[in-house]
Amino acid sequence: MGAKKIMFFVFLLLFITFLSFSYAEITKERPLSIGQTLSSRNGVYELGFFSPNNSQNQYVGIWFKGIIPQVVVWVANREKPVTDSTASLSVSSNGSLLLLSGKHGVVWSIGEISATNGSRAELTDNGNLVVIDNVSGRTLWESFKNLGDTMLPFSTLMYNLTTGEKRALTSWKSENDPSPGEFVVQITTQVPSQVFIMRGSNPYWRSGPWAKTRFTGIPLMDNSYTSPFAVQQDTNGSASFTYLETNSTRSRIMITPEGLLKIYQQSESDWELDFEAPDDHCERYGVCGPFGFCVESVPPKCKCFKGFVPKSSEEWKRGNWTNGCKRRTELHCQANSTAKDANGFHTVPNIKLPDSYEFETFLDAEECHQSCLHNCSCLAFAYINGIGCLLWNQDLIDTVQLSPGGEIISIRLARSELDGNERDKIITASIVSLSLFVIMASAAFGFWRYRVKQNANILKDGASQDTWRNDLKPQDVPGLNFFEIYTIQTATNNFSLTNKLGQGGFGPVYKGKLQDGREIAVKRLSSSSGQGKEEFMNEIVLISKLQHKNLVRILGCCIEGEEKLLIYEFMLNKSLDTFLFDSRKKLEIDWPKRYEIIQGIARGIHYLHRDSHLKVIHRDLKVSNILLDEKMNPKISDFGLARMYQGTEYQDNTRRVVGTLGYMAPEYAWTGMFSEKSDIYSFGVLLLEIISGEKISRFSYGEEGKNLIAYAWESWCETGGVDLLDQALADSCHPVEVERCVQIGLLCVQHQTADRPNTLELLSMLTTTSDLPPPKQPTFVVNTMDEESPSKRLITVNEITQSEILGR
Repeated sequence: MGAKKIMFFVFLLLFITFLSFSYAEITKERPLSIGQTLSSRNGVYELGFFSPNNSQNQYVGIWFKGIIPQVVVWVANREKPVTDSTASLSVSSNGSLLLLSGKHGVVWSIGEISATNGSRAELTDNGNLVVIDNVSGRTLWESFKNLGDTMLPFSTLMYNLTTGEKRALTSWKSENDPSPGEFVVQITTQVPSQVFIMRGSNPYWRSGPWAKTRFTGIPLMDNSYTSPFAVQQDTNGSASFTYLETNSTRSRIMITPEGLLKIYQQSESDWELDFEAPDDHCERYGVCGPFGFCVESVPPKCKCFKGFVPKSSEEWKRGNWTNGCKRRTELHCQANSTAKDANGFHTVPNIKLPDSYEFETFLDAEECHQSCLHNCSCLAFAYINGIGCLLWNQDLIDTVQLSPGGEIISIRLARSELDGNERDKIITASIVSLSLFVIMASAAFGFWRYRVKQNANILKDGASQDTWRNDLKPQDVPGLNFFEIYTIQTATNNFSLTNKLGQGGFGPVYKGKLQDGREIAVKRLSSSSGQGKEEFMNEIVLISKLQHKNLVRILGCCIEGEEKLLIYEFMLNKSLDTFLFDSRKKLEIDWPKRYEIIQGIARGIHYLHRDSHLKVIHRDLKVSNILLDEKMNPKISDFGLARMYQGTEYQDNTRRVVGTLGYMAPEYAWTGMFSEKSDIYSFGVLLLEIISGEKISRFSYGEEGKNLIAYAWESWCETGGVDLLDQALADSCHPVEVERCVQIGLLCVQHQTADRPNTLELLSMLTTTSDLPPPKQPTFVVNTMDEESPSKRLITVNEITQSEILGR
């Protein structure tokens, strides 16, 4: 009986093994049937039959093995699914790879090939399905030369004008239908080549020309970028674009059914999006028409180049820019003329170069300039490192103003369009000369006065330093260390630029490392900052007494000569704004993480207002003052403007209104009155920024230029607020949580302080599901940001203060 049981289990094991057997190769004798798979030797890729969305349609495809959900990277029978359970992938007698269906015979094949002694199909370690001659070992066919919607490492886009061969990516029709969609990714025959997304026969997006290691139209590809691509182009009419990513065996480039070109890398738990295009309306091909350029803003806008005006002013005002711009002054140029007297060039920096360029093999930039100058049909030129000379003889189309990045283009204009600049320069030079004379005379007198007072000032400075130190000693600042200046200089590499973390209104912040290995952040008070002794002392005394996990911790200070330094614990992930407003890094903080950050900030404010024995009003809450530690926990920083209040006193006023417009409560900005409800208002603005991923000072929506608060109110009224959420987070959010947070944000920015919640109520709103009161329509402050004058100021009366719209 025991022997029978053993035999039964052996038979059962062999049967299960047969059913789940993963082939090493496909041959005529061993076809691949539904339920069986072919694996690469490294176990990364797998080939078999799959059914999108569990439909009845079966396709032969390649996917990443063991990844859930399944990521298909190649499909054989894209347009001809099979529904027969007896379908199989086999090798014919002449060596061709065939998909056979009992009902329909041959459904798909690789075509006629010559393999007299048979062939076999294998899946290589880089995901390439190859058909190999059994005798010679020669590759007869491969999937890398018959791409679908995905490129894997070492696959190639190409064209060959001599043979007519072309390789491109073609999108799926939809997420559940792998048949060819309307978007195609290809490289162009231009020299140098570009990558294009085509929508049917129309351009949809382009990369800009290739410059040795980068595409010039992609700001991400700056001088620090390590390119995973290689482009080869020869004079015989062929070129190739190869994906060479070697850092990860699981990476891919794909074109989505919606026309988005995406690059993914697999992390430990999920796919990380490294690149996406187009990710902005400006990146859509030709959005501003001929001789117009798109400015990346919110919302995007089009402008005409200098010397050009809209072809149709009415259409332009309505936001229909596709007709583009026309010259204000026509060019006067004759073929036998040098054109020097009639025309000149206007240079424009930070530009994604227009399409339809021509490459000229000149030696240097001056020859490029001269060639265009003496050619009447040349409308613009650019000399690019890594390319050389590019000329434009056609309308300048699909141009974007990048920030940062881009190239310099020189556009031909009539001399009269440039003369105004020359006159302005002469007038400016005259004014500057006169001003310099007055300044030098004043300086001579001032120098004499300075020498008289020099000795007195030296004594005064020494006394001032002692006063700063002495003022601290009586204070109750337990655990505060006084650092020597040489210690901080050593830690920061003498305040090296490579150690600089950022710049605030108070001065720069540097990363440092003490001799004991501790990493620190050093705030260096600038003599030109708005902060003085009061703010410096205030921050030391306040923050040294405040201890909470959502407040940044101060380690000490340094006061020596002109140097006034504050030393903090180092925050690995810097400030919240570096994530929120970065198109790539914002994906690292999904909705659950943002919700945790919101709650953490609220707990920190509650501690300041109610749980701390000092009772502190911060007065400058904003995203750049929220730091993130290595676990992305939020910590409130920058207490230079904070104020203490006593007992039941929750309100005060000041003649010196300081802070950041956009975050400042109306009563504080206009009257100087501040309270804990002022911080609540700032938190409300901060909350709306975290939800939307938009910056209060830059956001402008619609023709009316609605600011973020106005847009949030409109969103809450129409949809409950869920469409305010940054669309990059749509897959990770809980709509009910988002709607609740939008409503809380609107409650916090109510015009009347009594209508705003206090911190206890705020925490309850964020951590429970209790009913919320409906907000009243907030008072919308007009967005005063002006693109032409970004430093425009708002000045209050009665000599209260002068507050810059840009952050401190």
